[in-house]
Amino acid sequence: MIAAMPLMIIPFILYNLAMLGLMGDGGIAALQHDIIVLSMLSGAIWSMALGDLFIVIALVVLFFEILKATRTGPGNLINHILSMLVFIPFLVEFLLVQDAATQVFFILMTIALIDVIGGFAVSIRSAGRDVSIGL
Repeated sequence: MIAAMPLMIIPFILYNLAMLGLMGDGGIAALQHDIIVLSMLSGAIWSMALGDLFIVIALVVLFFEILKATRTGPGNLINHILSMLVFIPFLVEFLLVQDAATQVFFILMTIALIDVIGGFAVSIRSAGRDVSIGL
């Protein structure tokens, strides 16, 4: 059952923790603070803000969710249902919560939608290959 847990809940929880002020600076202002600053060989300065890190984490999670979707079995349908149940709070929060109306949250919500649609598409495709016709 733990394998059916949608991993997209991780970026959702992280964003909400930042929104509640548990990551410093009292709310979503923490998303703008640089957490990584590197001097490149070209002389340019590259920086990554906390919000950018959340997007990177969500993309890594999406990769693992797509890998999970390639499995066939009874828990696969539950995984898709739970992924949809993670996307719905993303959408509701984006529409109703003022601090969730940011570009970072919109991108996280879009990644959650791609997880739902991609998971169904990959599962349907994988299931079609598993069907053997006795010819």
